[in-house]
Amino acid sequence: MDEQIISRIEEIHHGLDTDARLFIKREDEIHPFISGNKYRKLKYNLIQAKRENHDTLLTFGGAFSNHISAVAFAGKEQGFKTIGVIRGEELQTKIESNPTLRFAQDCGMQFHFVSREDYRKKEEQGFIKTLKLKFGNFYLIPEGGTNHLAVKGCSELLNAGDADFDYICCSVGTAGTISGIINASLDHQTVIGFSALKGDFLREDIRKFASKNKWHLNTDFHFGGYARVSDGLVDFINQFKLKMNISLDPIYTGKLVYGVMELLEQGYFKPKSKILMIHTGGLQGIKGMNVVLNKKGKTLITV
Repeated sequence: MDEQIISRIEEIHHGLDTDARLFIKREDEIHPFISGNKYRKLKYNLIQAKRENHDTLLTFGGAFSNHISAVAFAGKEQGFKTIGVIRGEELQTKIESNPTLRFAQDCGMQFHFVSREDYRKKEEQGFIKTLKLKFGNFYLIPEGGTNHLAVKGCSELLNAGDADFDYICCSVGTAGTISGIINASLDHQTVIGFSALKGDFLREDIRKFASKNKWHLNTDFHFGGYARVSDGLVDFINQFKLKMNISLDPIYTGKLVYGVMELLEQGYFKPKSKILMIHTGGLQGIKGMNVVLNKKGKTLITV
């Protein structure tokens, strides 16, 4: 994972009454299993883990976590043992019916299921100490993968070929991806993050890592919060797939593209501007969301 990867860019012919041009950067194509921003976030963390002679990675995630899936495969590919601390003790009896956990287990990941109360302690030193007593020494990767090394990896998402874009738009979950993009952006570019979570607390997380100030966080398109979707969002994702032949995940990039299209229609972007959306992958999450949608008798997302 130490090579520099440049993903392709595809124009989206939106058909709206505006002369702004819309493009999408296909980070979802850079690796079949360590998808999009997860590849970027893990790159320097895995280099550091090897440098420190670790043979085990430990991280955190929920039932359908892209991060858990990516770490499990990266560990298998790079020769690390992997441990996933999973939110929700009830999930330990549901591995076979959960496509993400089943995939991670097939990659060799060992699970440690904890209550939601204990999971909230994941950044406390006392909790980390109990994990080390149980599992021995390990290289710790935070939930979602965001730390300074992850931001460094995400800064490589932009390259010289992206210099003519006026706006760079991405989804935001733990602030790592957008922070790397902000740090790599040019003076004439504005970075807009679309929060996948309810609330504006992510602004403070971004400020911890971002070295520039020309960015905005849009909090209008979370659809009720993390891992929440609406019938309208599912229909939009399916129509986008039908028209553009591009799959969008419902947790992150689906909300991003929906939000950008809404802002385009509202005339938010400057005339004749060029807008680049970042497809951060996460398509494995579609299967998990479809499990939930199927139980509710809702329309499924097209894979």
